[in-house]
Amino acid sequence: MRKTPPRMTPEEGLPSSQFLQLAAVDFTGIYAVHLAAKDERLKMTRLAMSLLSGPFLATIALAGAKVVDPQDLAAWHTVPWYLFALVVAFGLLSVLPFLRLIEAVNACARTARAINNFRLLYATRLKDELAWSPNLPVDPRFPETYAPLAWPGINVMVLAIANSAYLTIGVTGLSGQDPHTVLLLTGVLLVALVHYSVYYVRCNVTRRRRLPHNPYQFPNVET
Repeated sequence: MRKTPPRMTPEEGLPSSQFLQLAAVDFTGIYAVHLAAKDERLKMTRLAMSLLSGPFLATIALAGAKVVDPQDLAAWHTVPWYLFALVVAFGLLSVLPFLRLIEAVNACARTARAINNFRLLYATRLKDELAWSPNLPVDPRFPETYAPLAWPGINVMVLAIANSAYLTIGVTGLSGQDPHTVLLLTGVLLVALVHYSVYYVRCNVTRRRRLPHNPYQFPNVET
């Protein structure tokens, strides 16, 4: 006959040594989360820079193969249409790392908030018994996914501006419009606002996600 393990009463709880082990796992976990997020952002930034350099490399290759006369590149109206098409194509491709950067920031924030929630469970016990509290946040609302002034948010917005410039210049060249400064700046601003709206919606939708099923009615400490 299988023996059932003895159950602990609410008065007994877990010994403090178990909570110290949780603290060690916590510090290791949050360190790994930030390293993984940094690695993901670095990969996507490199991919974006590679895609944005594509039109320049293609132009150099075409000029070296004498498909394009280098003198045609000196004036806006003499640039071949397919070079503008390349700018648009690589600008659209750069939207993919832009979206992946947003998801990397959101995934890091979600995991960090979950660890903060986990930290909140044992920090109260250690503070009462050992007068010790971790030098890390215990607020499950931190960090915010929408943080455009933080370095991950700045990275996303700089890439959005670069994509907007590529798309605006490419579409203007394909349509045969004169490259007026006001027209180009207005186009870059409008396309950048579209990128920003995507960033804003994705971050806030992630933050206001549905709560998991809670059949035992555990208290919810995460917002």
